[in-house]
Amino acid sequence: MRRHLLRTVRHFSTTLQKQNQHSEPKLFSLNTSPPRTSEVMAPLNHASQEAITRLRNYIPPPTTYDSVPLSRRAAVLILLYADAKGDLRVVVTIRAKTLSSYAGDAALPGGRADTEEETAFETARREASEEIGLPDTDTNLPPPFRVEHLCELPANLAKTELVVRPCVALLHGYDPHSGATADPEKLIPTLDAREVAAVFTAPLSGFLKSRLGSEEWYRGSWSLWHNENWKMHQFFVRTNSQVYRIFGMTGRIIVDAARVAYAQEPEFEHNSHFGDEEMIAKLRRLGRLSAVRKSSDQLTRQTMEKAAKLS
Repeated sequence: MRRHLLRTVRHFSTTLQKQNQHSEPKLFSLNTSPPRTSEVMAPLNHASQEAITRLRNYIPPPTTYDSVPLSRRAAVLILLYADAKGDLRVVVTIRAKTLSSYAGDAALPGGRADTEEETAFETARREASEEIGLPDTDTNLPPPFRVEHLCELPANLAKTELVVRPCVALLHGYDPHSGATADPEKLIPTLDAREVAAVFTAPLSGFLKSRLGSEEWYRGSWSLWHNENWKMHQFFVRTNSQVYRIFGMTGRIIVDAARVAYAQEPEFEHNSHFGDEEMIAKLRRLGRLSAVRKSSDQLTRQTMEKAAKLS
């Protein structure tokens, strides 16, 4: 992936303009002019403050992430910020239709690790920089913005046999030392059109609800995965011009982040455990998730049944 330097974006390509001209929160522009008083970031409301505290205090169980080969490691960034009401929103992308895997799907910014030394959070920040222009270090963010690493969630297993570590972070728009404030929704994303077709946001608390507003928000169905019944979630996020569908592993990861943040279970049926750490460990015992990745690597029902039988 080509690394993009953060720049002020006056317009996107024709394709991106059509997909984003009416989209909601705009993120990540290097506009260093002082924020006007009308652009002051809303403080976190009480529910959001408590949610952030829970995320800061969350300690995940021991992870398999660091023990799998580099070629199997990936991380995603669950980037949160406060909207005008102080409610938490999460940043989501739509993958480019030209990609070889998950083309056109909703996804969290992220990708594969580059080196053994790179932490999951560093991977997630680097990939977010490449995909949506969020700088991988706070020194390159326009003041007073900064990104706080809140916690990491248990690793998830992708069908392509990647071990995906979700990293939760908060985009701050307030500097307690200088008192400067700014609104994250005034930032504009620099999209890598080869990887990302659009970027949008959704309310984090909504991923615990079966209904949100008058139009369809949630749809779920049971299927067989990991040799057990598995609830597949679909969320329909409406902007002024688009309806985006969040589903699969991305939907599950955001649901789990919301469960931790709000200390609540969803209104809909769901699988109670977080992540796939146990299954990943069992697959390793079967000799899967080796260092050499093949394009044909896909988890089959037979493989999952074998792994599930291990004690």
